[in-house]
Amino acid sequence: MTALTPFGPDIWTVDGQPVSFYGFPYPPRMAIVRLGNGSLFIWSPIALSAELKAEVDALGPVAHLVSPNRIHHLFLGDWKAAYPGARLYASPGLAKKRRDLSFDAELGDAPEPGWAADIDQVAMAGSFALTEIVFFHRKSRTAIFADLIENLAPDWFSGWRGWLARLDGIVAPNPGAPREWRATFWQRAAARAALARIIAWQPQNVIVAHGNMMRNDGRAFIHRAFGWLAK
Repeated sequence: MTALTPFGPDIWTVDGQPVSFYGFPYPPRMAIVRLGNGSLFIWSPIALSAELKAEVDALGPVAHLVSPNRIHHLFLGDWKAAYPGARLYASPGLAKKRRDLSFDAELGDAPEPGWAADIDQVAMAGSFALTEIVFFHRKSRTAIFADLIENLAPDWFSGWRGWLARLDGIVAPNPGAPREWRATFWQRAAARAALARIIAWQPQNVIVAHGNMMRNDGRAFIHRAFGWLAK
C-alpha cells in the first residue's frame, strides 16, 4: 500500500495511525514538500515505518524536519535518528519541552533560508498558551495548518467524545481551532494581523493535520475556520 498521497506539484501528504491526546484518538497527517533544490521539507512527521522511509527516500534527501507547534513533536527524535544530516526545527516553546532533542533553530515569523524560495510562513501570534507556525507552499498554492484548523469528520469521535468535539468547534462542516485555545488569544489584533498575511497569500488549497483537507476553495475555508477571530 502506498503511504504517500500527492496533493499538488512537489507536495505530498501521509496519514498516520491515530494518536491519543487526552484520551481522544486524533488522526495525524504529515506533509512533505520537495524544494527547488531537490531536498525535502518534512512537516509534522508521523511515525516512521520502513515502508514510509523507503517512499520518502525515493523523493529526495531529507533536509528539514519541522514542528509546527509544540504539540506536534512525538516522532521528531525517530526522524532525526533516521536522517542525522537533516536540520531539526523547534516551534516556539518546544525546545524547553523536549530537552532530549538538539534543535538547530526555533521557527519564527519569517521563513528559514533553506526553504524561503519555496515556502513562506507566519507565526500566529496573540495567544498566551500556544503559538503555531503556518506555512504556504507557493508552487501548489497550499496553506498548511496543524491545530489552528481542525476539520474532523462528524463520525470520527463517537458518544460523549463526539459531543465534546462538536462543542469544541473542530468538526466539519464547522472547522476551527479548539474552543479552549481560542479563548487564550487575548491579543486579537496581533492574531488578526497574522491572519491577514495568511489570506494575502491567496491560498487555493489547505492541508490540515487533523481531518478533511480543502482543495480549490482555500481562502473561503480559512475565513470560515477563523470566524471566531472576526471583529
